[in-house]
Amino acid sequence: MCTEHQLDPVPSSVAWAGGEGHGNPTEEGAKSLGGGLGDPGRGKGLESPGRRTWIPPGGGLGDAGRTRTAGRGHTSDEDLETRRVPRRAGEEDGQATAGAPRMPSGPRSVPLGARPPIAQAWPPDRRSTAERVAPRPRPRWSRANSRGARLGLAADPARGAPKAPEGNRAADRRRPSSTKSVRAPRDVWKKWLRVAVLGACTTFVALLLWGSLGGDDSITEVLAHRSEVLPGRFIEVPCSEDYDSHRRFEGCSPRKCGRGVSDAIITRDEARRIRSIAEKGLSLGGSDGGASILDLHSGALSVGKHFVNLYRYFGDKIQTIFSEEDFQLYRDLRQKVQLAIAQAFGISASLLHLTKPTFFSRINSTAARTAHDEYWHAHVDKVTYGSFDYTSLLYLSDYLDDFGGGRFVFMEEGANKTVEPRAGRVSFFTSGSENLHRVEKVHWGTRYAITIAFTCDPDHGIADPTFT
Repeated sequence: MCTEHQLDPVPSSVAWAGGEGHGNPTEEGAKSLGGGLGDPGRGKGLESPGRRTWIPPGGGLGDAGRTRTAGRGHTSDEDLETRRVPRRAGEEDGQATAGAPRMPSGPRSVPLGARPPIAQAWPPDRRSTAERVAPRPRPRWSRANSRGARLGLAADPARGAPKAPEGNRAADRRRPSSTKSVRAPRDVWKKWLRVAVLGACTTFVALLLWGSLGGDDSITEVLAHRSEVLPGRFIEVPCSEDYDSHRRFEGCSPRKCGRGVSDAIITRDEARRIRSIAEKGLSLGGSDGGASILDLHSGALSVGKHFVNLYRYFGDKIQTIFSEEDFQLYRDLRQKVQLAIAQAFGISASLLHLTKPTFFSRINSTAARTAHDEYWHAHVDKVTYGSFDYTSLLYLSDYLDDFGGGRFVFMEEGANKTVEPRAGRVSFFTSGSENLHRVEKVHWGTRYAITIAFTCDPDHGIADPTFT
């Protein structure tokens, strides 16, 4: 096997190379390029075993050709003869290898597929045709390489990013468009991610807001919605043993226990008018905490952290605050509630007696200052106030319109019931442990109501307030 010899440069005007598989030039072709000078050696030409480069004898251009050849290092025909390469086996003088292409006649003819003379100064391209025509893959765009290109820095070769010369603004302008197809899906994904995160945050805020407006996770059932107008709803529950430790009064003490709600006892106009009485009386004082009370029977009024007797404290000024019509309205509403309770529990209204404390309440979101301001604790009225047998509440403002939170909750294991306040709505129930209850904290606005309690013991009864 022959190895490739280092040859001196060959004149570009006379040298040619056949592509792989083309074989050697024929003698006829050699003569057409200036062979046939009478020298057998020169007529056979020279061939490089590696590149099959054929050099016509004497350059094929006569003396002038030999002169130019000599100028490139070929000083004589003998020098050329010494550098001849043995021909392949089977070749004879004046014949080419069988199947080799024939050179067209002409002084500058080059066989099909051969390298042109000017190409001999560079090494041949040994890639296949498919590799040469295949499109060059675009480098992967990255933010770091793009920033480096804008700053004129060389890109990271491991990332395969293109290098842009410093100051090449045309390349900077083309780079975004070349990565447009890569960035588009990424931008869409980021957009949907932002939407999903925003939706999750909105849902979370809505749940928090719902809770702040009066939601309670422990409540599973609403006994009375604020949007309902109930002619009457009553639920009977078993009585507790709380009444056994107190003196019983036949025909009055609870034998039938339960809870009821009605919007047909007091009108909304009457509720508005009675609320004005509470607002006028509480304007004289008010608690530093979130809960203030006004008791027209005893005269108790919240002032700061204490209570005062408004009849003694303000004296004759009361005559300018309240009127006889106010007290008469109060008595009328108390009587209506008393009749409704007697009818619901099947007892005589004459056996019920108003008892203390019966009072107006005003609750807002101000933080508690004393224990009297902590109205939200669960309690039993019969335990807290031994005289209570039947409790009622008349609501004077609307849940979610005038305030948030502040719903009345009957506490039962796994099935709490709630009453949403509505102006003119009356909620009533027996006062024992069967009706453990509490009031939710008020989160905004002001909640007005009246607590009206009744007893079966005449010794614990109180009279209606009078305007004097």
